[in-house]
Amino acid sequence: MKEILTKNLNPSQSEAVLCTEGPLIIFAGAGTGKTRVITHRIAYLLSLGVKPWSILAVTFTNKAAAEMKKRVASLIPHSGADVWISTFHSFCAYFLRVEASKINLNPDFLIYDFADQKNVVKDCMKELNIDDKKFKISTITDKISRAKDDLKFPSDVAAEAERAGNFLGAATAKIYELYQKKLERAGVMDFGDLIMRAVSSLRKYPELLKHYREKYKYIMVDEYQDTNHAQYMLIKLMAGGHSNICVVGDDDQSVYSWRGADINNILDFEKDYPNAKSVKLEQNYRSTPKILSAATQVVKHNNARISKRLWTQNPDSESVSVLKALNENDEAEKIADLIYPNTYNNKYKLSDFAVFYRINAQSRAIEDAFRRFRIPYAIRGTLRFYDRAEIKDIMAYLKLIHNPNDNISFKRVINIPKRGIGKTSVETLEKFALLKNMSIRQAMPFAQEAGLNKGPIKALNSFAQLIKNFSGLKENNSVKSLAEKVIKDSGYLEELETENTPESKVKIENIQELISAIDDFERSSSNDKSLAGYLTQISLISDIDSLDESNGRVTLMTLHLAKGLEFDNVFICGLEEGLFPIGESAFNHKELEEERRLMYVGMTRARKRLHLCWSAERKIFGKTIWNMPSRFIAEAGFKDEFNETEYNQKQSLRSFNRKKAEIIRGDGGAPSDYEITKDEPLYASDRDSSPYKIGTLVLHPVFGNGKIVEKSGIGNDLKLVVLFENGQWKKLLARIAKLTLI
Repeated sequence: MKEILTKNLNPSQSEAVLCTEGPLIIFAGAGTGKTRVITHRIAYLLSLGVKPWSILAVTFTNKAAAEMKKRVASLIPHSGADVWISTFHSFCAYFLRVEASKINLNPDFLIYDFADQKNVVKDCMKELNIDDKKFKISTITDKISRAKDDLKFPSDVAAEAERAGNFLGAATAKIYELYQKKLERAGVMDFGDLIMRAVSSLRKYPELLKHYREKYKYIMVDEYQDTNHAQYMLIKLMAGGHSNICVVGDDDQSVYSWRGADINNILDFEKDYPNAKSVKLEQNYRSTPKILSAATQVVKHNNARISKRLWTQNPDSESVSVLKALNENDEAEKIADLIYPNTYNNKYKLSDFAVFYRINAQSRAIEDAFRRFRIPYAIRGTLRFYDRAEIKDIMAYLKLIHNPNDNISFKRVINIPKRGIGKTSVETLEKFALLKNMSIRQAMPFAQEAGLNKGPIKALNSFAQLIKNFSGLKENNSVKSLAEKVIKDSGYLEELETENTPESKVKIENIQELISAIDDFERSSSNDKSLAGYLTQISLISDIDSLDESNGRVTLMTLHLAKGLEFDNVFICGLEEGLFPIGESAFNHKELEEERRLMYVGMTRARKRLHLCWSAERKIFGKTIWNMPSRFIAEAGFKDEFNETEYNQKQSLRSFNRKKAEIIRGDGGAPSDYEITKDEPLYASDRDSSPYKIGTLVLHPVFGNGKIVEKSGIGNDLKLVVLFENGQWKKLLARIAKLTLI
């Protein structure tokens, strides 16, 4: 069996597969076959007699987990399917449901996605009289999620805010505290709760921790560079007894710090486990030598990384090129002009092409050009199937049937289809429920006491009976038949059929597709076929899990979504300073290194040909900006690619227009003006001696505390971009801004 499992592996892969005992870290460069190593290592453990239920493998997407399951089952047909391979969140959801009675938890909890979380945060801010114009709902929601990633409770956030004098942090702590109470009252968890609650339970109950350490004697973690602190602690706790932990990842592909990932988890693994064995996978099976060379030249400018030398035996038939454009429309047309003849002559399929960009707004010009050229395309990551209104409506019914105390689902469908229960009636009942510390459903019998009129009360009673009837069918009916019953008996389908518009017909088609999806769920032998099991699975689906890999379209997506994918031909657009690397990241060492890693990820998605694209000017968010080419182009080895005469002419043109041009930040925040001439440094701050330095903390009499993130001009023309604690960006003229240095 050993010979069979290592037959098609290179020496480094074999070394990793055959190392079964003790801590092991596998540095897997892009395209070096890490999934093959993980699955073969699991298969090898099984061949040695290790029981499948004593192996745990976790990754980040359902798609990756499913692929691993398939491969392991293929390698070891009889026992391979019994290995637990899942995402972190799926494992923790399973753990919490199975151990619910031991950790004082209702096993029928629902899982809220980010959209649901924002709705709860909105309710909290309204209840606390916190202005959602001053503090953005999405910002607060994200900060609560990041706090949970760091295993911080509301009291921890409040203490940190008090020490730092942080207004946004103080507001977040108040909202977080109420937010958590609302979730607990409704029997709901968000993604962060799944892991945070699992970690706290293992810490709190020693016997439970002992049980899971003995149960999972071999633990493997995929994409370890993307783990946050909570995930890190979960794995460290469970591997603490035997230390048979194997982590696989690539520090050069750590690009998710904005959602809590900590690159130090992988960089410091050998500090956590001093006797760890280290294996580097450096033979690339995906890209050409020139693509690998260019990508390596970029990422080697980073300091926080483990040195690796990717190499390949692939032929170097095609190459890397720089595509220079006058503006975003010219850039898009040049891309289309390169794709069209290749697909027309059948050299490549449309699905062999991908266009990556830093922010979603860049897709507009590309879409326009593709429509003119009649090139079919698909944008990934904008609106998932399960994010469509009609699908979320049906899902809300199913969630309410499973957990009648789910206020968010209740409010979504109480008047869908219309039942004569207005917004005012719902708000009145909700206020009563808050006063009595109960869910809206629990407050329904007291509707008259709450102050509702006879009409809404009658409609509420009818709705309550409808949900009660559905709930009575939950135990003895499949999820599919229950969903079909909801769609019909609620009147939802009838209302769409009566509407009889093109939009309503599309919605009906989507609902029919939902029924097909539920049917597929029930046909899978590995699924928990209960309503709870279905709702859990749907809650944990990620953007990339729903990627359609059909052959008929060019793929358009942001660079963050590109991770884990590969295409024959890749275009990376908008390679301009201020756009990629984005905004103020050029002034922050850690952020710049992450932008560089993101560039590396994009470049290493290409199998045969890579195009690096930049435009001399770009109109984005309604404003025209004049650009310098991204430093990443030069770092990739194209320092001499630009024609000096042409380049200096364009630079002179930019100098002429720079006073009226604005450099727009990638997040849509405030712009900054600065003038560049041929012999001047790129940033005015390089030749300015004012006390206002990048990173300096300041106090504004109106906007409060903030940090200088960008500056331009000198003397009386010195302009500052300040990020204030409420999340707002402001561009200020230094001589009149009345700023106080902190």
